[in-house]
Amino acid sequence: MARRSVLFTPGDQADRLRKAPRFGADVIVFDLEDAITPSNKPTARETVATVLDDPDFDPDCEVCVRVNPGSTAVAADLEAIFGADHDDSAVDSLMLPKVASSEDVRSLVDRLDDRGATLPIFALVESAAGVLAAPEIASVSETTALAFGAEDLAADIGATRTTEGTEVLYARERVVLAAAAAGVDAIDTVFTDFEDEFGLREEATFAAQLGYDGKLAIHPAQVDPIAAAFAPTGEEVAWARDVLAAKRDADDDDRGVFEVDGEMIDAPLIAHAERILDRADDDIGSN
Repeated sequence: MARRSVLFTPGDQADRLRKAPRFGADVIVFDLEDAITPSNKPTARETVATVLDDPDFDPDCEVCVRVNPGSTAVAADLEAIFGADHDDSAVDSLMLPKVASSEDVRSLVDRLDDRGATLPIFALVESAAGVLAAPEIASVSETTALAFGAEDLAADIGATRTTEGTEVLYARERVVLAAAAAGVDAIDTVFTDFEDEFGLREEATFAAQLGYDGKLAIHPAQVDPIAAAFAPTGEEVAWARDVLAAKRDADDDDRGVFEVDGEMIDAPLIAHAERILDRADDDIGSN
């Protein structure tokens, strides 16, 4: 399933949690971490558990919960989600923030195992240590996505955030490379100005060019622009189909390299064409 748009919703707002699937995001994230004040976390845990346990809550998208870092907090989060009264919870995956090493992910996996649960993990990489350890974090078998957090990273290293984003570009590229090497999804950082649709489209398009599979969203209005940026254009789909059709002819003639519209095509471009059609299939399947 595609993970182009990943929409956060505060865990202490029941109405917004129930409405979240209506906005068309591929993944909705019920947030128990940054969106919740420390004093309100118990209420948020109870609210999220209630919504997940509601038999009428049956969204047609992936449901993820962002838990808190730290042993005490994450234990309370998991108890709320997977406690004795929540065996049929609708949660599909977990997002772990502040991941600094592979051991952080393995610790969460062990805690889930103690409860007889196994879930895919979004590992949110948002510190200098996490960026440097990204390959090891991605290699944990339960990690199915690396998400990049530029705002926390900038704060961690003392960088000043700019519109161009050059201060986090190396980290952004390292995360997507680590994800690709491990064969997991790469989810780009949030775009904080949810009223700037043009800026969001530009940044999401750039993220797609870097190789990211999707982007974090903090407002429902960001979902459609993000989805559009990560969906292949009609021209791209037509080119990919021509390439794969020509490949079939070349295979019949035992040719490893062939031409499409004046362009020489070899293995890397064939792989790119296959990726475009995979993304197109995901786009059709989500509609």
